[in-house]
Amino acid sequence: MLGKILIQKFMTLFTALAVLCVYTTVSLAANDVKGEITVTGQVTVNGQTAVSNSTVVTGSTITTAANSSATVNLGANGRVELLPETSITLKYNANSIIAILSAGKVRISDVAGISSTVTTKSATVVADTGQANTFAVDIGCGNDVKCSQTYVETTTGLVTLRTGNTTKQVAAGTDATAGVGQQGCQPCFRPGSAPPPAIAGIGGAALAAILLAAGGAAVAAIILGSDTEVNQDGGGTIVVSPVQ
Repeated sequence: MLGKILIQKFMTLFTALAVLCVYTTVSLAANDVKGEITVTGQVTVNGQTAVSNSTVVTGSTITTAANSSATVNLGANGRVELLPETSITLKYNANSIIAILSAGKVRISDVAGISSTVTTKSATVVADTGQANTFAVDIGCGNDVKCSQTYVETTTGLVTLRTGNTTKQVAAGTDATAGVGQQGCQPCFRPGSAPPPAIAGIGGAALAAILLAAGGAAVAAIILGSDTEVNQDGGGTIVVSPVQ
């Protein structure tokens, strides 16, 4: 009788252990997200030269040189793109993508249900988990601590830009900036906002005046030309007739 009871208890314990093993295996499989990198130019992962189709483990630091780029494919969860002269520490799992941006510009594309976050010296950018998102974060003049700013541009979805006690919603097709450069900082021009380059030492205001004067002269020439008539006699001399 005692032996029968022991056998029943053993079978119960064995069944419980089997169920636990199956559950653990499924859970590990669900969290087994592999990051595969594709590189162009000079890219390093944790200080070592990276090659395309290699695995990037969570917590790795990825850096791109000038004229170089990298993309980390996270399977169904999305991807992380690094533009030239960018450095990030990338952390990821089955539910989240976290990029700590210390230089340059990073672009993240995710799917609904994934929590994507980018942190910089001056702000935190958080994507909406209820929908798919594609957004870019650029720290501009972030190489200088006192001049660091965070620029966010959302292509699809919705992200939130947080800095201090300020929160900004950045919807698809819009952008926002956080952080203010201190006195003495060089301006961080966003795409399309930079002034025209100076020509041979000519300042922007002087250049504008020259262009305006040239435009006026062109208009005057057109008006005068419309009121004159050019005649040519047999001797080949060109005579401009007075205004009629």
